[in-house]
Amino acid sequence: MRTQGKILTKAKPEIQTNYPKRHVGILGGTFNPVHTGHLVIAEQVYSQLKLSKVLFLPDKIPPHRGVEKTEPIDSKDRIEMLKLAIEDNMHFDLDLTDVNRGGVSYTYETIKILKQCNPNTEFYFIIGGDMVENLPKWSHIDELTQMVHFVGVCRKGFEKSSKYPILWVNTPELEISSSMIRNAVKTNKSIKYLVPKAVEDYIKDKGLYQ
Repeated sequence: MRTQGKILTKAKPEIQTNYPKRHVGILGGTFNPVHTGHLVIAEQVYSQLKLSKVLFLPDKIPPHRGVEKTEPIDSKDRIEMLKLAIEDNMHFDLDLTDVNRGGVSYTYETIKILKQCNPNTEFYFIIGGDMVENLPKWSHIDELTQMVHFVGVCRKGFEKSSKYPILWVNTPELEISSSMIRNAVKTNKSIKYLVPKAVEDYIKDKGLYQ
């Protein structure tokens, strides 16, 4: 298995001025749990924008935790499920910047660290179309738009408009959510194909979301 979480967060910045810029996508979230929808979005953004890779960036404590009634399970389990979900895709990787830093995971602080450690990398931060309208409420949003390219995933019912620069990407409409999966597990319903087989087995073996 590839070494996880050590790709872009080295202790000292690398001097990469003699190398071409890398273009790296970032898909952040609680991943409670990771599901097929996450993987489809990451793959489509990777392919359509011709990126070098896509990083899955799990939160330690999401800043929007008050919105979600269910507390995320331990980050250890969320990380293990992510590893299982992406292990067969060589252009997916795991970055543990937020988990290792601890506390509330604010995007601005995360991107500052990644940019400092990777001065020759252009980052593309992937968000759902439903999140675009909330960008004005994000911490340091004006600075963030200068640090990363925001990639909006088109969704029904949400307009492709924002006062901030957004790269819009069309992906297949999969009505899958982590809360749907948690509820299915709790009520003994099938989650087959909603999550990768290895993730389904992990949830069962660990008795998660019961």
